[in-house]
Amino acid sequence: MRMDDQRESDNIEDRRGGGFGGGGGLRLGGGRLGIGTIVIALVASYFLGINPLTVLSMLSGGGMPAVEQSAPPAHKPPAHDETAIFVSKVLASTEDTWIEVFRASGRQYEEPKLVLFSGVTPTACGTGQAAMGPFYCPGDQKVYIDLSFFRDLKERFRAPGEFAQAYVIAHEVGHHVQNLLGIADQVEKARRRSSEREANALSVRMELQADCLAGVWGKHTDTMKNILEPGDLEAALTAATAIGDDRLQQQAQGRIVPESFTHGTSAQRVRWFKRGFETGDLNQCNTFKAAQL
Repeated sequence: MRMDDQRESDNIEDRRGGGFGGGGGLRLGGGRLGIGTIVIALVASYFLGINPLTVLSMLSGGGMPAVEQSAPPAHKPPAHDETAIFVSKVLASTEDTWIEVFRASGRQYEEPKLVLFSGVTPTACGTGQAAMGPFYCPGDQKVYIDLSFFRDLKERFRAPGEFAQAYVIAHEVGHHVQNLLGIADQVEKARRRSSEREANALSVRMELQADCLAGVWGKHTDTMKNILEPGDLEAALTAATAIGDDRLQQQAQGRIVPESFTHGTSAQRVRWFKRGFETGDLNQCNTFKAAQL
């Protein structure tokens, strides 16, 4: 990607190095919980399917006390941190794209913050952890990413390249766009009224739409700034393929369970990203009305 002369975003919060203890932390009731307790809660929630905050409440001896989370002090990424600077430039490109797209339809775009963290960090949606991968929290309108994910993207998922990394960020910003348009709230309400299988199906459509929106970003950004180089598009498609539910389930458990999909198959993720990229049209990303994904 040609990003050397692109601007950086002012909407970056760098929490790395702050830790989950010290300046930041998580407090239930009257006592602060240590990192060991938090780890136990995360492990238990993974294997038992219980909300981590519920486990923490049990470990603290309370019912469901109020949860207070304080983030470690944020700062700007250091000037020598090339990966953080790249992320900041990608975020800036999403700002430029969506400001223009929203303006064209008579709307005003509200820029999200992007938080860099290491390991775990408090969010308005609960405790964020690196194992979750990059994610968006509608409660505070922030995108969260532990930059070690880019190493996993290259080594574990075999999806190297800067545009693959940019696609991941653009996908999460796509969730912010859904939030601003009211789509996220509508889907969440529908999921609460649905069975687990129906809720998963709604999640798939939500994620595929975010892929399509990432494609819209790619098209508009390249048109405005000519950032793409040969092989960049293929890198994004490789990333979309690598993180399809069918591919991940096959690798993790040796079998595929379609009714448990929450993000879509590799082919579906590629298809919707390409639709957004080829059309550059937000209106072409309505996965909820598509007869076939």
